[in-house]
Parts: sequence; C-alpha cells; structure tokens
Amino acid sequence: MTVGQENRIELGPVYFRPITLEDTDRIIRWRNSDRVRKNFIYQEPFTRQGHLNWMETKVASGEVVQFILCETKGDRAVGSVYIRDIDRKNRKGEYGIFIGEADAAGKGYGTLAAKGAIAYAGDILHLHKLFLRVFADNAAALRSYEKAGFVREAILKDEIRNGDGSWRDLILMAVLFPEN
Repeated sequence: MTVGQENRIELGPVYFRPITLEDTDRIIRWRNSDRVRKNFIYQEPFTRQGHLNWMETKVASGEVVQFILCETKGDRAVGSVYIRDIDRKNRKGEYGIFIGEADAAGKGYGTLAAKGAIAYAGDILHLHKLFLRVFADNAAALRSYEKAGFVREAILKDEIRNGDGSWRDLILMAVLFPEN
C-alpha cells in the first residue's frame, strides 16, 4: 500500500480515493442494484437522504472511513470500501466492500481492496482488530476475504431474516494486529 497523489492509496490495478459528495448518485445506483443489495445485511432501498445523512453523521465525524475503489487504468470508479463503527477505545472497526460495476466483479479487485483496507486499518488507524460480517452463502466473498488474510471466528446461525421469511447465516471474520 502506497499513498500517492491526492491521498490515493495505490494497490496496483486499483486504488482507493476518499469518497466525496460527488459520488452520491453512483453510490445510490450501486447499492440499489440487486447484485449488490442481496449481499448487504441492510437490504432496504438506499436513498439519497440516507446516504447524505451517512456522509454527514458517520464519515464527517470519523466514525467511518470510506473510499471509492477505482481502476488505475482509466480512473473508473468501480466500488466502495469502508471501515465503519470505528471504536477508538477498543481499537476495532468493521470492514465492508462492494463492487458496484458488474463487469469489475471477479477480477480480484475485492481481494486487493481487502488487503489495502487491512494495511490501512493497522498502519494508519492503528486498530487492534478489523472484523467483517459476511453471509455464509457468499462463497466468492469468503474466498476473497480469506486470501486477503481474514480468519473465520464464528458462525451466527439464522442471523438475518429475508423478506420471504427464510433465514441466512452470517460468518464473522477478523484480522488482528497484535502490535497495536
């Protein structure tokens, strides 16, 4: 991970840049796509007001650090990465990602992003623990997170109820930074 021009975090074929209000329409479009929404715990339609509130109360306060994931070649925005619920006392936070552009999925960007977020969490935020929650049936995400260095800690059976009344299991994964 290298920090480059304009606070970019370079990750080879992709990089992070800080999210801005100009990303609002893109975030709303991505989050409301069925492909992205099905893997979010919060699956209700995502609104402009909800996103602006998130930016004002969470990102601006430092409780969340959020980036836009872009392809290095062409600077196309393809997704978003964030560390939320940053707990400074217990030095932990929750990792999240989504690849918003369908043609960018399956290219290894998610694994690179997770590795970048792990480095950022340990080196910049000085967290002791970075954790995530992932649906147990999201095999691609599980493989990506494991490749990046996350370790499975627990499975929560029937944790989330779907709109059709069925239940989904969640897996908790984490990376520890013993030096922090």
